[in-house]
Amino acid sequence: MTDYGHDLRFGTFVTPTVRPVRHAVDLAVVADRAGLDLVTFQDHPYQPSFHDTWTLLSYVAARTERVGLSGNVLNLPLRQPAVLARAAASLDLLSGGRVELGLGAGAFWDAIEAMGGHRLSPGQARVALEEAIAVIRAVWAADRRGGVRLNGRHYRIGGAKRGPAPAHDIAIWVGAYKPRMLDLVGRVADGWLPSLSYLPGGPDDLTGMNRAIDEAAETAGRDPAAVRRLLNISGEFAGTSTAFLHGPPDQWAEELAGLVLDHGVSTFVLATDDAASTETFAKDVAPATRELVAAERSRGGGSQPAGRG
Repeated sequence: MTDYGHDLRFGTFVTPTVRPVRHAVDLAVVADRAGLDLVTFQDHPYQPSFHDTWTLLSYVAARTERVGLSGNVLNLPLRQPAVLARAAASLDLLSGGRVELGLGAGAFWDAIEAMGGHRLSPGQARVALEEAIAVIRAVWAADRRGGVRLNGRHYRIGGAKRGPAPAHDIAIWVGAYKPRMLDLVGRVADGWLPSLSYLPGGPDDLTGMNRAIDEAAETAGRDPAAVRRLLNISGEFAGTSTAFLHGPPDQWAEELAGLVLDHGVSTFVLATDDAASTETFAKDVAPATRELVAAERSRGGGSQPAGRG
């Protein structure tokens, strides 16, 4: 069993469609009022049928009160990291510390190139992502002396002024699947954010991927538990069970509790554009999952919560 002991969080993964104009905003408000911990949005800047994700996050921050906010995940090739760092810190300050930063190395390179971005190989994109994380953290480190400098392969920062510091320690979550990207997650990220639907072997794939992250973290001198394990999920609520995450809320709770205790997942992000599913997830699934995990941990079946991370 792999239980990293983090507190459990539950959120939604919303499509930022332009039509209806405020549908994504309304869904975020539903999630906020229902008590979910997180609202996230896809980021495809080359997609004209989607709102710009950063603009949407800013608008949603003003319309909600307590829910955390993140891109899932932000398209780094079209978002300059020093500017993104300042944008994230600014929104974190304005929202009272509710922003986290989900990053992706890039995909759909034809569309990225058409928008003025540079086409990168997988290896180049991985290096660019690691450089970007270094730049972002350096900009946030407003208490350090001197400007931000990096003479990287993809980003060259020549003394940019630091700051502003965010309201809280913004976590950097990385969407990753391949071995070298998992190695990067273990070495430098605060969280791993894959989608269950992209794992060909389903939940069983989490075992080997978690091991790769743990080994990379240990080699870098980090505690593997410092890397929060998040998971984008999808499914259907129904009266009877037909498949994994296809059935009544109590089935969902049992299956998600298994993912916590067996694979260390501590944040579940439900892909849904439906208000009723959002409310069911918040009111029926989240508390039941927490109860099952707490009961198992109290019996010694997993470590105790390590707090916010």
